Amino acid sequence: MTADGRTPRETDLSRVRTIPVASRPNKVRAEEFATPPGTDRSFAAFLNALPDVLVARDFIAVADAIAEAARKKRGVVVMLGGHIVKTGLAPVLIDLMERGVITHLAMNGSGAIHDYEIARFGGTSEDVAAGLRDGTFGMAEETGREMNEAFIAGSKAGRGMGEALAVALNGEPSLAHPELSVVLNAWKLGIPVTVHAALGAEIIHQHPAASGAAIGDTSHRDFRRLAASVESLDDGGVVLNLGSAVIMPEVFLKALTIARNVSGGKPQGFVTVDLDMQRHYRPHMNVVKRPTLDSGKGYEITGHHEIMVPMLAWAVVERLERPR
Repeated sequence: MTADGRTPRETDLSRVRTIPVASRPNKVRAEEFATPPGTDRSFAAFLNALPDVLVARDFIAVADAIAEAARKKRGVVVMLGGHIVKTGLAPVLIDLMERGVITHLAMNGSGAIHDYEIARFGGTSEDVAAGLRDGTFGMAEETGREMNEAFIAGSKAGRGMGEALAVALNGEPSLAHPELSVVLNAWKLGIPVTVHAALGAEIIHQHPAASGAAIGDTSHRDFRRLAASVESLDDGGVVLNLGSAVIMPEVFLKALTIARNVSGGKPQGFVTVDLDMQRHYRPHMNVVKRPTLDSGKGYEITGHHEIMVPMLAWAVVERLERPR
């Protein structure tokens, strides 16, 4: 009762209309539930045991889309952020290239730097805070000099930035781990490998050997090469953005509009995937949403790269090898 003595109105629940549960659409069904480990402990059994719900369903759909693109000889463009390289994922990416799954490998500048240092010296990823205190962050002599020399030589030879780095690594007699370079191995396999620089954002741009002209020329050539590869996505291709929050989503959107501009509105009907540890605006809009507005399908998978990328690679291989 209120202060003035009135009783507030209440809805009479006897007037409520109900419906039979059998007529109600359900988002979850019992047959979609997960299965605990059984006698079959194979990775295929693990995939089949996942619940057919939410991102687990999306994960399987993405693996199926990549495998189907490989079978149909459609483009599978994989875009990398630097964290993908420095969390030790090169071997699974190289394996997918060797299997003919990945048709184009694109990365931001930090990815190329980490890849170069692993191949050349066997280690990467310095202590930024410690180096920033005394001004030595990013000042490694060999990394800055050798990579910038590769860009200058590559520009003179009409190479893209990725190709220029691969040629330089291939000509270096004392590589620590050439088998772990995604750049070098893509080039050896004849797969376009492109690097998309952001001037001033990468440690090699602060080196005395840096040439803005060479960086711009080789990276812009790689942009044009990526745009050409995007055309192969039409009718069943896949774009994977792995761990790049800004650079690759922005570059991809522009490459896509070029491809559609010169190809009568194509590519259409492809799958896009953003796989990262957290959700960001640009990948959500520029990879998942905008490119698939008229056709195709976009997916977002959230999780640690060092767990989710190997799982996805294993799932793709399982899908490719199982009987159809």
